[in-house]
Amino acid sequence: MAVSQVRFLATNLFQSTRVWKIGGKGNNSMQDFNPATSFGPAVAARYDDNLRGDEQAAVAFLSELARGRRALEFASGTGRIALPLAATGLQVDGIELSPHMAERLRAKPGGDQITVTPGDMSSATTGQRYGLVYLVYNTIFNLLTADDQIRCFENAARHLTPDGFFVVETAMPQAWIAPSQADYVHAEEVGLQTVSLDVARYDPVTQLLEENHITLTPEGITLSPIVCRLISPGEMDLMARIAGLHLIDRFANWQRTTFDADSRAHVSVYGLNPTR
Repeated sequence: MAVSQVRFLATNLFQSTRVWKIGGKGNNSMQDFNPATSFGPAVAARYDDNLRGDEQAAVAFLSELARGRRALEFASGTGRIALPLAATGLQVDGIELSPHMAERLRAKPGGDQITVTPGDMSSATTGQRYGLVYLVYNTIFNLLTADDQIRCFENAARHLTPDGFFVVETAMPQAWIAPSQADYVHAEEVGLQTVSLDVARYDPVTQLLEENHITLTPEGITLSPIVCRLISPGEMDLMARIAGLHLIDRFANWQRTTFDADSRAHVSVYGLNPTR
């Protein structure tokens, strides 16, 4: 790409990208971002291109907790975890908001054995109870209000058997953005034909991280926006209490490493309160 082309693309990006707003005048946020449509066909098509590498460890952890009982995945997506978990012999169901993600799951080997209920994981129901309900890969952050996140915990509780477990896996908020930092620009890839940037800003009042992955190539510019509501383990524990759940255990990863002050992520295991 010639220098003149790079300058044109950069100029075009900043001139054509509007300031999106949420919540009224003067609040510079991504008003047009819609979580319900953010995982469309293009995202679903490339979702499995870069797996994290911890899928096998996650399946082993969840399978041990399930102890042969039925499992339900909130936001089952393309089946990254549901399919290998079902391959261990468990019956696995899912709840998924994006029809495009669910379609990718169904197209995979074994996908026809996973019953996926369409809908929002904070409210949709399968009408069944499970020994294990799980929500992984930071997906609790995709619910953008505290009320919706609480409703997600409440929905998990409604789907649990009395001795069942609800497992939530997320990164720590400081793994996304430092507490003293309001925004950032990270270079994710710098190549001859591709430059990828991760651009984000954080509002500590709403706890919303507004992020856009920007890819520049000779063919043009691609924007991949996402908004997340970051919450701490302590906030999750309070949400669990509101939902009639309590914390049973917490680890730094699927390998059950001890969770401590240096941990960058956590896997939290909740159960129903005995009096529920």
